[in-house]
Amino acid sequence: MKLISWNVNGLRACCDKGFRDSFLALGADFFCLQETKMQAGQLDLAFEGYRSYWNYAEKKGYSGTAIFSRYEPLSVSYGLGIDEHDREGRVITLEMPDFYLVTVYTPNSQDELKRLDYRMTWEDEFRKYLLDLDSRKPVIVCGDLNVAHKEIDLKNPKTNRRNAGFTDEERSKFQELLDAGFTDTFRYFYPDQKEIYSWWSYRFKAREKNAGWRIDYFLVSNRLQDRLEGAKIHTEIYGSDHCPVEVTLRD
Repeated sequence: MKLISWNVNGLRACCDKGFRDSFLALGADFFCLQETKMQAGQLDLAFEGYRSYWNYAEKKGYSGTAIFSRYEPLSVSYGLGIDEHDREGRVITLEMPDFYLVTVYTPNSQDELKRLDYRMTWEDEFRKYLLDLDSRKPVIVCGDLNVAHKEIDLKNPKTNRRNAGFTDEERSKFQELLDAGFTDTFRYFYPDQKEIYSWWSYRFKAREKNAGWRIDYFLVSNRLQDRLEGAKIHTEIYGSDHCPVEVTLRD
């Protein structure tokens, strides 16, 4: 079973940069998107053999998530069930027979950490949400989590220490989630791998220089570890300032 997650930073723009070809080439069973930046009816996008689920932000051209699935879920839910957090289209959950699949676009703490307090509240509520699911069946959660966990996960840790995505507060919340019973699948396979990133700023030729951050993840409930087969970060695929990330599990 192959799963892909990709922050497309505007799905309509990404479609102009080869999204459809990348989608078909990757051949995932589940293909999760973040930052679709669109509303219903703005794009006619369908793939044979897949059904799709969309969560749009109330604000136009902002946030948004989607999942394309080869399999019909038992149920689908949108958001966390908390009004304060559910206006930006950030979460979709598919219930499958033996796991939950959650895709998430975690709020960015923004310049000067204007949204850090909100981000901390979100982190606690999202962790609670995942643990509630996990009490029923194992969870696979993927998406742009907007945090580089450790210094190995970004090119310039020292100069970014208090920047959004690499604050002590955000990193601590990520660690708290792992400690609650989740595995970072890429680090499970590649604990010491350096200079593999999933996001590069559009400024300063960052991708050309590989001055990036690893902020896109697949996490799984610890009890799924024995089903893990592999994890990849597809740095060769363009079309967004992020690249797709992948995990494969035994059925």
